[in-house]
Amino acid sequence: MHTGAPARPTFAEEVKDAVRPRSALLVLGVLALGVLFIASYAGAFHEPKPRDIAFGVVTAPRTSGALVEQLDALPGSPLDARPVASAEEARRQIEDRRIYGALVVDPRAPADRLLVASGGGTPVAEALEEVVVRAEARQGRQVRTVDVVPVRRGDARGLSSFYLIVGWCVGGYLCAAILAVGYGARPANLRRAVIRLLALAVYAVLLGLLGAVVIGPVLGAMPGSVAGLWWLGALVVFATGAITFAFQAALGIIGIGLTVLVVVIAGNPSAGGAYPYPLLPPFWRDIGPALIPGAGTWTARSIAYFDGRAITGPLLVLGAWALGGTLLTLLFSVLGLGRRKIEESEVRQM
Repeated sequence: MHTGAPARPTFAEEVKDAVRPRSALLVLGVLALGVLFIASYAGAFHEPKPRDIAFGVVTAPRTSGALVEQLDALPGSPLDARPVASAEEARRQIEDRRIYGALVVDPRAPADRLLVASGGGTPVAEALEEVVVRAEARQGRQVRTVDVVPVRRGDARGLSSFYLIVGWCVGGYLCAAILAVGYGARPANLRRAVIRLLALAVYAVLLGLLGAVVIGPVLGAMPGSVAGLWWLGALVVFATGAITFAFQAALGIIGIGLTVLVVVIAGNPSAGGAYPYPLLPPFWRDIGPALIPGAGTWTARSIAYFDGRAITGPLLVLGAWALGGTLLTLLFSVLGLGRRKIEESEVRQM
């Protein structure tokens, strides 16, 4: 019996067959990430304003309190002023990253001195100069700016440290993502999880070294210890990759999107790179120090320009992300999440 040619599927049937529900959900997730990317970066950067910049005031004891109150009361509260005993002490506090700048008032001199540190971020040094010059002009005083920790020539606006950290973070989650593409997002067992973490550790050490050599000796974009930057890079790469492993172990391939949300969308604009923390809106200023890009950027600048001062807290943050990612990856593999059926979009492990 002749049945004839099979019926040609309709356009709607073709679409239904080509676009599976899971794929549609993933596309919607990527769409949401794109919108959040725009909102996060624009929200953090569209209108930077100085607020509560830690700032020292050096003047005669009888006038110190009045000047501190006057600077604290400036419209918009750009400064968080506090008295400092001497110019030498102010310089030490700037170099220890306890304050961003200081005003040294000498009534006998033709101009007061404004101490800043562009190595900690050129935008905040410029903001201090603008605010203080305007405030001093109202009192009929002039200001001479002294950069006590100048940014290196070739390190445009002190951004090299931020770009370095971004590169290390990208390398970390791409390494984890590539392993997911090749062998499945979820490790099949505890042994596979350990192997992935060991491979990530080796990769992190290599990328940390290469990044430090390129940014320092090769390009001359950053001063500071190459060894210090190397091990910072290894920690940043491993922390980012380990938390990506953990997210993937819990959520499958969707975990990569969660890493992008935490590291790229929330972490990069709040890192204090393009604009240091005192110039960011409250939400980004608050979350930045607790995320990998923020802790990494602060530490890289400290190594490059401040002889490694004030890095204990940020290193603990990075260590917590690395340890947390490692433990969660191992825990999920032990609980058997990796032994579930791998989604159609993932390649079965060998």
